[in-house]
Amino acid sequence: MALLKRSEVEPHEDYSFFGPGSVVWKVWSYPTSLTVGFQRSVVVEELDPPLVAAVHGTQGIYRRPRTRYDRTLRYFAMVAFAGSREVCRAADVLLKVHSKAVGRLPYSEGTYDANDPASQLWIQLTGWHSILYAYEKYGPGKLTAEEEREYWQACATAAEFQTCSPDDVPRDREGVRAYFERMRPRLSASPIARQAMTHLLRADLVLPPAPLWARPASLIVARALRIATMPRWMRELAGIRQSRALDVLIVPVMKASFALAHLSPRIELLLLGRQSPSTVAVVAPMKLGITPRREEVLTPAEARARHGFAKPAEAYLDLRARQMTRVLDDGLAPSKQGLIESQDTLGPLA
Repeated sequence: MALLKRSEVEPHEDYSFFGPGSVVWKVWSYPTSLTVGFQRSVVVEELDPPLVAAVHGTQGIYRRPRTRYDRTLRYFAMVAFAGSREVCRAADVLLKVHSKAVGRLPYSEGTYDANDPASQLWIQLTGWHSILYAYEKYGPGKLTAEEEREYWQACATAAEFQTCSPDDVPRDREGVRAYFERMRPRLSASPIARQAMTHLLRADLVLPPAPLWARPASLIVARALRIATMPRWMRELAGIRQSRALDVLIVPVMKASFALAHLSPRIELLLLGRQSPSTVAVVAPMKLGITPRREEVLTPAEARARHGFAKPAEAYLDLRARQMTRVLDDGLAPSKQGLIESQDTLGPLA
């Protein structure tokens, strides 16, 4: 992929929900965020039994790991940087895609549903926490107290595009810690969770091949820097091993590497394109300072009213009920409604 030119970049319709000067743009635009931060989140997520059951049921991370990764990262980036219409449409179509990820839990009584508010809250908080944690560990360091309050308020704003309630999103670091402590007894390193985490720690699944001479080192570094962000109790639960010495030694190397990459927006976009080609168009206007067609920031409610979308928690209830009936009562595979149309918004399936 060649270096991107300003003339090749399509401006967004508006600044959506955050925009220049926001702490979201400050943190999410740093190269730690859409790399190691996002990668950490998709690994940690798998410890939640309902979520990993949905992941295992669809088999997307195994059948098409690169496109699954690309589409998921694109959605995360869209919420932070894309125009409001794009975000509303992406959230809408993702709700339909998730409606097919339903079934019975494999290791306990009960069912799973990828659109369940509790699972959506887990995804939201592991994602935003991982992005911030990577920024602090491998980037410029901790935010100010005021910035941190703004960050978690922004997380609640972004949660309005999930089925969970923004009221359930903690507004400070202590609240986030308390949430993860409440979740800890519910987490499980089941066989399918360990399988998924081990699979997702393979950098070669989402990164293009490095030169042969550099491949062993690049794969080791990519794995090590993500593991180093995981708390030790979580690693022990999942059977993931890494020495404390490597945890410490890798930090200054990666801080310097990310700081160097951050000196050039075009280099950042080039590197982003290597792991997630469809995300480049989402991030490029922000990175290259291209103003949107409307220089305004909206609330999610304003955006939904303007563009004609329902709240995710209230949308497609009939479809979601039909999918549950097909799978749980009739023993049929869920319909693929929404999956094909999602390609225009989230990127190709293959």
